[in-house]
Amino acid sequence: MNDLEKYFFANNGRKVNKWRHYFEVYDRHLARFRGTDVHIVEVGVYQGGSLQMWRDYFGPQAVIYGVDINPLCKQFEEENTHIIIGDQEDRDFLKGLSKSIPRIDVLIDDGGHSMKQQIHTFEELFKYVSNNGVYLCEDTHTSYWKNWGGGYRRRGTFMEFSKGLIDQLNAWHSEIADKFKVDDFTRTARSMHFYDSMVIIEKGAVAKPESLTTGNDCIDNYQPPNDINSKLKRWVSKNI
Repeated sequence: MNDLEKYFFANNGRKVNKWRHYFEVYDRHLARFRGTDVHIVEVGVYQGGSLQMWRDYFGPQAVIYGVDINPLCKQFEEENTHIIIGDQEDRDFLKGLSKSIPRIDVLIDDGGHSMKQQIHTFEELFKYVSNNGVYLCEDTHTSYWKNWGGGYRRRGTFMEFSKGLIDQLNAWHSEIADKFKVDDFTRTARSMHFYDSMVIIEKGAVAKPESLTTGNDCIDNYQPPNDINSKLKRWVSKNI
């Protein structure tokens, strides 16, 4: 049991609602920020309990921003914990949010969980997450729930949107550069992780991949029929 689980099961403060398997995932991707002046944005304040949980986990130096549409959530403000009221589906609000928060190291989308809310939040705020930061969208199972705008493989859900990002992560290898090309996401998304009900993107500067070879030939004149490196060299010689 990690420290987040220990806090959760001993909690007698404000209400926290989480799926149990989230705690392992949080700890895996966020532990490196503990004890630092990490700047955290959590969309979805609810009863304010998760703000207390993050404070306990990350420590007193952390600066936490809670975002919620309910103005009553303002009561949860305290030292180094700020509450911003607004609608995460509203692109203008999200644009203003990016200007009012000096730095975003970790963004946790635990808001309304509708398709537009999740997609708009990603499209407007991912680019503002700092280099080596983390973008985490949770409760993505709503992509399969009709009342949230979801449905299995339904176009326009956050999960289908995220599947497109997988392609973009690999755009360095595109053979149709006029239609499928490297963009800012390709250059700044170091990895994507999919868990039950969670999508996590770890940011970092990404350079064009290099294919390298070391060592000596052990089989003379050996040429694998599907040698990727050879195909790549032939493609480069024809196109560059």
